[in-house]
Amino acid sequence: MASAARGLRAMPRLLPLLWALLLPPSLQSPARSPHIKKAEAAAAAPGEALRYLHSAELGEALRALEATAPPGLVRLFSIGQSVEKRPLWVLRLTAGLGPERPDEPAGGAALPGRPQVKLVGNMHGDEPLARPLLLRLAWELVLGWAGGDERIVRLLNTTDLYLLPSLNPDGFERAREGDCRGGGAESGRENSRGRDLNRSFPDQFGDAEPNLEPVPEVKALIDWMRRNRFLLSGNLHGGSVVASYPYDDSPTHRLTGVYSKSADDEVFKYLAKAYASHHPIMRTGKPNCPGEEAETFPDGITNGAQWYDVEGGMQDYNYVWANCFEITLELSCCKYPPTSELPKEWENNRESLLAFIEKVHIGVKGFVRDAVTGAGLENATIAVAGIAHNITAGRFGDYHRLLVPGTYNVTAFVMGYTPVTKENIEVKEGDATEVNFSLQPAVMPPAPNVTQLTAAPAPVTAITPTPVQAEGPNPTPAHEPIQPVDFRHHHFSDMEIFLRRYANEYPGITRLYSVGKSVELRELYVMEISDNPGVHEAGEPEFKYIGNMHGNEVVGRELLLNLIEYLCKNFGTDPEVTDLVQSTRIHIMPSMNPDGYEKSQEGDKGGTVGRNNSNNYDLNRNFPDQFFHVTDPPQPETRAVMAWLQSYPFVLSANLHGGSLVVNYPFDDDEQGIAIYSKSPDDAVFQKLALAYSKENAKMYQGSPCKDMYPTEYFPHGITNGAQWYNVPGGMQDWNYLHTNCFEVTIELGCVKYPKAEELPKYWAQNRRSLLQFIKQVHQGVWGFVLDAVDKRGILNATISVADINHPVTTYKDGDFWRLLVPGTYKITASARGYDPLSKVVEVDSKGGVQVNFTLSRTDSKVEEGKGLVLNTPDTSNPNEKEFETLIKDLSAENGLEQLLLTSSRDVTPYRYRPYKDLSEFLRGLYLNYPHITNLTSLGQSVEFRQIWSLEISNKPNESEPEEPKIRFVAGIHGNAPVGTELLLTLAEFLCMNYKKNDAITKLIDRTRIVIVPSLNPDGREIAQERGCTSKIGQTNAHGRDLDTDFTSNYTRYSAAREPETKAIVESLILKHDFSLSVALDGGSLLVTYPYDKPTQSVENKETLKHLASVYANNHPVMHLGQPGCPNKSDENIPGGVIRGSEWHSHLGSMKDFSVTFGQCPEITVYTGCCYFPSAGQLPSLWADHRKSLLSMLVEVHKGVHGIVQDKSGRAIAKAAIVLNEGLRVYTKEGGYFHVLLAPGFHSIDATASGYQQKHVKVFVRDDAPSSVFIVFDTENRIFGLPRELVITVAGASMSALVLTACIIWCVCSIKSNRHKDGFHRLRQHHDDYEDEIRMMSTGSKKSLLSHEFQDETDTEEETLYSSKH
Repeated sequence: MASAARGLRAMPRLLPLLWALLLPPSLQSPARSPHIKKAEAAAAAPGEALRYLHSAELGEALRALEATAPPGLVRLFSIGQSVEKRPLWVLRLTAGLGPERPDEPAGGAALPGRPQVKLVGNMHGDEPLARPLLLRLAWELVLGWAGGDERIVRLLNTTDLYLLPSLNPDGFERAREGDCRGGGAESGRENSRGRDLNRSFPDQFGDAEPNLEPVPEVKALIDWMRRNRFLLSGNLHGGSVVASYPYDDSPTHRLTGVYSKSADDEVFKYLAKAYASHHPIMRTGKPNCPGEEAETFPDGITNGAQWYDVEGGMQDYNYVWANCFEITLELSCCKYPPTSELPKEWENNRESLLAFIEKVHIGVKGFVRDAVTGAGLENATIAVAGIAHNITAGRFGDYHRLLVPGTYNVTAFVMGYTPVTKENIEVKEGDATEVNFSLQPAVMPPAPNVTQLTAAPAPVTAITPTPVQAEGPNPTPAHEPIQPVDFRHHHFSDMEIFLRRYANEYPGITRLYSVGKSVELRELYVMEISDNPGVHEAGEPEFKYIGNMHGNEVVGRELLLNLIEYLCKNFGTDPEVTDLVQSTRIHIMPSMNPDGYEKSQEGDKGGTVGRNNSNNYDLNRNFPDQFFHVTDPPQPETRAVMAWLQSYPFVLSANLHGGSLVVNYPFDDDEQGIAIYSKSPDDAVFQKLALAYSKENAKMYQGSPCKDMYPTEYFPHGITNGAQWYNVPGGMQDWNYLHTNCFEVTIELGCVKYPKAEELPKYWAQNRRSLLQFIKQVHQGVWGFVLDAVDKRGILNATISVADINHPVTTYKDGDFWRLLVPGTYKITASARGYDPLSKVVEVDSKGGVQVNFTLSRTDSKVEEGKGLVLNTPDTSNPNEKEFETLIKDLSAENGLEQLLLTSSRDVTPYRYRPYKDLSEFLRGLYLNYPHITNLTSLGQSVEFRQIWSLEISNKPNESEPEEPKIRFVAGIHGNAPVGTELLLTLAEFLCMNYKKNDAITKLIDRTRIVIVPSLNPDGREIAQERGCTSKIGQTNAHGRDLDTDFTSNYTRYSAAREPETKAIVESLILKHDFSLSVALDGGSLLVTYPYDKPTQSVENKETLKHLASVYANNHPVMHLGQPGCPNKSDENIPGGVIRGSEWHSHLGSMKDFSVTFGQCPEITVYTGCCYFPSAGQLPSLWADHRKSLLSMLVEVHKGVHGIVQDKSGRAIAKAAIVLNEGLRVYTKEGGYFHVLLAPGFHSIDATASGYQQKHVKVFVRDDAPSSVFIVFDTENRIFGLPRELVITVAGASMSALVLTACIIWCVCSIKSNRHKDGFHRLRQHHDDYEDEIRMMSTGSKKSLLSHEFQDETDTEEETLYSSKH
């Protein structure tokens, strides 16, 4: 770092020259500052034109400027050195700078609320125009501020400006003045090591991390940028006259013609135009450079990649990695203009430079503060809806987000706080709109007190875990198993053949499957090795190894292939291997990053080529992190692995890496982001697990693995805490521990990342015992079952907690659990929703796992007086019922639906979209080929008279079966999103083809009434366009109406005005009130919404609706991860992939709201993918992703509560009201049947019917089986609230009195009859008219009642009367 004082001795000699060179006549007048006056006095001699200054002169000129400027306005510093040790000078200009402090970074600390701008020049040494221009700019700003120029004073009072005149001073010294075209080794373009600085930055589309050693200039700039939070930047070049904006390259790296659009394309165009519009040549768009006279740039700007592809450029690095908006400014056709042209170039660029700097103030700005303490929240994330590029707040919580004029929704969030969104923020031309955020800390609920939860606590001794002992390597057993012979590096095709071979040769213990695909669509293979492959055996723990997460760290990949060979060849002959395979379900993923592997190079010792995936993201920095917000978009490999981990009950895992020799255990980072021991609640367990591996590897156990590379590195006994070694935010091992039941460690297998093939046998010999010994650790601690006290079934998702260890685990489908622990005495508690918790004291030794079972009693086990309790009591007297119940439970189990798909006679795959004519013919074909299980009907017609087809699939499609649940699938409500249509057509064919071929599908069809409406908006579908990912063409019907806004609550009153498509499905399906579940398929994201879409304060039966949506999302490979990753919303996070409709896209008149409110049927909306209308080539993968979820709905519709309502005589009671949880109301059907879907847990039911006593029961709903309720009504013993006997007595007495009175009146009338014959005769003349009037009044009353049936509650009395009359 250089101090300005060092150059003061040279200042008297330089000042007259500088002032003559730099000051125009307009500024050579007296100024207010004494420093400026002194300088002007020294510059009395006539001036001369601007000229180029060599490096030494430039440094002296900058020092002189700093010394001459008013105090607190200018600071000069160096950010580093060039290859030839020339300083990289930066001049900072802003008002209010304090004195330099030794503890501050070079240049001083940032000022709160003041945005930072930088201008970088002379990146290419032979393009030096920026050197004199930036120096002149600095002087003009200093003089303007001192002279009180209003514009400049405002600028420097509000802006933190940094000028870097030369990033490549070495190249400049070699360049030649007047060299307009450049080129050649001696032109000076590159640095002294022949490297182009503007091709040396990390690139988002590049293959690997660049080596920065040959480019110290780039490294210095990157380090400087990381220490600051620059908001705006200009990179000043020469060779044309145009403003170029990101992106500078594209994934294809085509030489030219590819518009590579960033998320902030509009902002970048705005910034580029701000510069170009003030430049007299640039704004014309016609530079007329010699040899390129035909080249034009509209408005004087261009997208970088569209002009020509620049991989490794600085402007893209600024935006992608540093949150800084940078554009590249080509200032003149001549790269190195003659000195004589400098005054003209200054005049051309002066206003553009000032106008560009001023644009740093556009957009929104403010502070993000803690709502309790008021402290600024550093690194808070600022997200703008619809722009997939977030920024972060500065040290003081200050932020500034560049935006073009418009209206925006802005969200601020940071870990540990509740996010806040400010909506409809108006950004105007000029200064930024100020928007401050106050975030409430997220309050974490206190951990439950185990002793308080326990019904009958036993005396408990303190937990005394045995300290982890460091043991030496164990001796090798005497038995000599068969060793692998396949030692070579396996590229993907070779590995694929290897895996298929062993799966084919050892089918009794292996299953090869894929959890997803890489960016380049390579399968992420997993080999399962177990004595019962494909099945989770209750009580058997599951283990996994993952290798090759970093593509160039290959030893783990080869060791896992060796391990597969070893286990397969020794099963049945080697006792150790046989016991492991019989007692453990082992999953082995040899390569998590197959794309990166293919780019890696044998012999790579410590490089980075191939480390990242094909999108150039480090997969071990890509997982959600407990301490830091991971801003990189989730990668396909990461998503696939996360989905995999949440699909299996893994207990223990290791992630195999390379580059050192050590076992690394959680936590991998800490909240400070520094190298410090970050202890997990299970630190003792992790130490024991790590030692189990390291002590079997003699070299690792010694603790000094890579002396030639890292001579001071030492790991006691070959293990280390991850964060204490170095910080890894976004790592996989911590995510395993925090988000699943799985304990994972990271194992570094050797100092060389990609050793030569001949060294592989050595690695196997060193690690074989360790690999086996580590698998055995899955059996340590406690394991067992949590069972229901009534039916002895396992309880899913029961919680197992250990006192004083804040890390609970949960049970799996059969109630089985595994909890790793070191030897010691523990108090363990099992708890579950709806049950009383139970605690036990357990002694764990070192000999193996201890089995501990828990039998839990339901919380509500007592029956209230006068009320009945009915727990799930399915009718199992019928063998068929029992068999079907078992089927539902099997299909609900882990891999149940996968087994169904594997055993189906054949799958079908959609390969094209069907327009209306083909769709109609396809449905007719299904009906004609499967007439016994299908019925095709038309619900009505669209605006353009296309049929709205409905296909029913059932074993009795034309008969009413009220006892069977009925489900409907609806797609195509928006014609521009036809994926759902094709999925439903494929589902229909799949079901039909497998009827009587697949036992499970046959039983589902026999017991379910399935209705499929594949296209509700056929008119819109006909005009929609394939590959229209965001196009709205075809979204509405032919009247231009969005059908999902047409299902209004006052439907009956205005039915004539309804769209014909809406009317068809409402009248023919929804208002039939006989559906148990409805699933609607749409497009535009990847999530599931549940009612309501309309804004509402509360959602009745919310838990059930959310549960149904979660069932669909959880059966999708990635939807449940909650990160749709859509291009326009890449940072969108939907927890669990499920959200209430009104919280996502609120609107009125939706189909699912109408279905719930008036159809008494829960409905969810599935958004099948980000693209509305993807190419047909994506249909197979979309079907593969959704078929399990669609089938899960056929299983789920059989759960909930099935019931029958009868009186004591056995007569079924139809239309009885069934009120659930004092809110939701349904009615019994013909035969007294009712069925309602409910979330797992306890629910109350009140049944009422006219003439009968009300019945109250409670039912426990399981997650894997239906629950049955049999309600028998007693005759109502009260009439009008009075005892029946009293009412009958009073009624009898009243009747007797009426008869007596009638007799008396008859007698009196008979006596007088002759006297009034004429009167009666006259009365009869009007008798017919009177009866007509009575009839009209009666008819009007009935009609009035009908008109109220679906009357909206907002109707006025006057409107109701009008409706009744007409």
